[in-house]
Amino acid sequence: MSRIVIFGAGGRAGRAVAAEARQRGHQVTAVVRDPARHVDLAADEVLAGDVTDPADVARVAAGHDAAVNASADLAADPATFFPAAAHALLDGLPRARVSRLVTVGLASVLDTASGTPLMDTPGYPQEYRTFYLGHAAGTAVLHAATTDLDWLVLSPAGDFDHAAGRTSLYRVAAADAASRISYPDFAVAVLDEIENPARHRVHLGVEAG
Repeated sequence: MSRIVIFGAGGRAGRAVAAEARQRGHQVTAVVRDPARHVDLAADEVLAGDVTDPADVARVAAGHDAAVNASADLAADPATFFPAAAHALLDGLPRARVSRLVTVGLASVLDTASGTPLMDTPGYPQEYRTFYLGHAAGTAVLHAATTDLDWLVLSPAGDFDHAAGRTSLYRVAAADAASRISYPDFAVAVLDEIENPARHRVHLGVEAG
């Protein structure tokens, strides 16, 4: 059994990861902006915390074995929020002696089989491009860091299937707009990489297996 801290545990991906972790017998600390709004979370403890503040990251992560970052702030500038969160995690988690980080990424910035980022393929929606680029900037901070923190970015290879349930089957895949994975199966992939880290310092997509 491990102790896992989940930043952004109130969102759909964060909730799914928390539920999967609890199902596997891990202790879960959920970190959200307002704990009073998330009393129903599958967690042993729900804490208020700011993923963009290194001191706050170190405080809530202390005593944990691994961290998951599923956070997003839709009211913030993506170009500011995602790099700030990456910097804070790179600073705060090692201070808390947390050695493994799995971050929930975005398929839009993942490469397709041809090597082109999904967001740059013909016909891909561009109205949220600022959000895509913010995610990419956060991942770039991780890639540029000199750190002992063992990080991994996982994202759907295309998008989430909001209606599908848990099959526990998934596979690593290049970005594809038609690809889908359920939230529960995505959570299975995240927990597998926490329990048995097999991929390191890369951004990978996963889809239904």
